[in-house]
Amino acid sequence: MGWGSGTAEFPYLINPLDAITTKAKAAGTSVSSSLSDTDLNAAANVAAGKDVAIVFITADSGEGYLTVEASWKRLESGNAGDRNNLQAWHGGDALVAKVASMNSKTIVVVNSVGPIVMEPWINHANVTAVVWSGLPGQEAEEDELLSESYLGNAVTDVLYGVYNPSGRLPYTIGKSVTDYSAQVIYNSNGPILQLPYNDGIFVDYRHFDKNNIAPRFEFGFGLSYTTFQYSALSISGSTAGGSAPTGSALDPWLHTKVITVTFTIKNSGSVAGHEIPQLYTALPASANAAPKNLKGFDSIYLTPGQSKTVTLKLSRYDLSFWNVVPQRWQVPIGTHGISIGASSRDIRLTGSFTV
Repeated sequence: MGWGSGTAEFPYLINPLDAITTKAKAAGTSVSSSLSDTDLNAAANVAAGKDVAIVFITADSGEGYLTVEASWKRLESGNAGDRNNLQAWHGGDALVAKVASMNSKTIVVVNSVGPIVMEPWINHANVTAVVWSGLPGQEAEEDELLSESYLGNAVTDVLYGVYNPSGRLPYTIGKSVTDYSAQVIYNSNGPILQLPYNDGIFVDYRHFDKNNIAPRFEFGFGLSYTTFQYSALSISGSTAGGSAPTGSALDPWLHTKVITVTFTIKNSGSVAGHEIPQLYTALPASANAAPKNLKGFDSIYLTPGQSKTVTLKLSRYDLSFWNVVPQRWQVPIGTHGISIGASSRDIRLTGSFTV
């Protein structure tokens, strides 16, 4: 867990090794382990000759009143709250590379507060899967985006296929730190650092889209043990155009649902699971908006072969930009694009309407 005022004590903790060992015992298989980040030879010896190797790596952060990992091989050089970089901690890249060199079915489990650079190992032929489990919970690796009814030893259930994952990335994972819209300033000439927020709305996936940067894993990305088909997009309604009667973001005129988007999703695979359809808008050029803007999503549970109609509704606020001249929210005149996809880069259906 991260450190600081938002942290909490677990009422209990089931660590992944115990959970996997219990599951393996019930299945009549065995588990060997190495719990050292630095003893790469021990990790290699454990991984050699096994059916599957699972490597856990991490990156943490918290609040600046504490500095952690100040002496770990001098590589971290002290993390005062925020991370110093986007690398895996404790030599995680080297650990993955060493294990992958010894086992042709290496699974990497990432526990991280945010993106890390995965390029040192993501294309290794022996890295066959990545489980991105974010910040672990008391069930050790529970994904906040999984079904609320889901309990148990989370990462183990996903690895063994007991549960079909449906989590989606809430941020973009770039290929390089320079792909992101903001960079760390390590040295400042003055006591108070002045930060001009020149990126405006073009942060995360909107920055990647605007600048046509290919991410490693895009915003909204996530895999499933089944497949889903999208069809039958329909867009209806009217914004009645114009500017909000007042400059208040709380004006009911802005938040009344006026556009209805419907489409069909079918589970075309052989396993029941949830799909997370996402709705992105593309405003007319006059709005100077991002190429795609997430404005709605849902979680749809489908059994194999089952289809459901999904309905997502948009308000004028979803389709507006802030016009600085009249100091009003305004629905821009022109063609508004609607995209439905499984992620910000996996668009399945497109349509439009005109204001």
